[in-house]
Amino acid sequence: MRSSSASDASSPARPSRPVEAAAAGGGLVVRDLRVRVASGRVVLDVSALDIARDEFVVLAGPSGAGKSTLLFTLAGLQVPGTGSIHWGDTDIATLGEAARARFRAERVGMVFQDFLLFDELSALDNAALSAAWGAPDASATVRRRAAELLGWLGLDTADARPVSTLSGGERQRVAVARALATDPRIVLADEPTASLDREAADRLIVTLRRIVDERRRTVVVVSHDPALIASADRVVRLVDGRPCDAAP
Repeated sequence: MRSSSASDASSPARPSRPVEAAAAGGGLVVRDLRVRVASGRVVLDVSALDIARDEFVVLAGPSGAGKSTLLFTLAGLQVPGTGSIHWGDTDIATLGEAARARFRAERVGMVFQDFLLFDELSALDNAALSAAWGAPDASATVRRRAAELLGWLGLDTADARPVSTLSGGERQRVAVARALATDPRIVLADEPTASLDREAADRLIVTLRRIVDERRRTVVVVSHDPALIASADRVVRLVDGRPCDAAP
């Protein structure tokens, strides 16, 4: 793991590349990204950020630094005022709301800090939710993968209780399984280990590391977890909405 600013232009390990070349590799290329609130104040200002297709990156920094805002913007949930966000050859900053939603459904697995589960559904039904809209063969694969992930994270897939009765840590495991069940090309996670015990958190870290190394997926995580940070390829530190080299 190494710490860096977002542009990281001086690093010999990942030199600055033209947007076209980096995008062609299937990774992330951000340029001149700015997000403003209603008052006009800039809450996120990222001049350049490149993440390779098979890279595990942690967004770190103090509370209020803009980490979650950046993660949501990379997912297309927050619309930037200016700038480009290329995932491969798709600039999601130019897409309308429906097209961004379709992009997320097809390519992104997202773990939200507040889980966003359907309280009346079971753990497995929540984790396999995307199967409800897929073709039968694909749906069966998603449901099988969801069950495997829940089991790996320590949940009983035969438990039909609604998730509203589960603990916070159990609900977080369900949210993680849902994000990974479709084998997404991109995984974006906001504090995914925050509510987990150490054993479950370590299992999740192993899973994230494997999907980068074995599946060549892109993983971007907001986290304060030292173990997760140590497992990442790179740490991008933010302060006041801007990347910086100083430790948080």
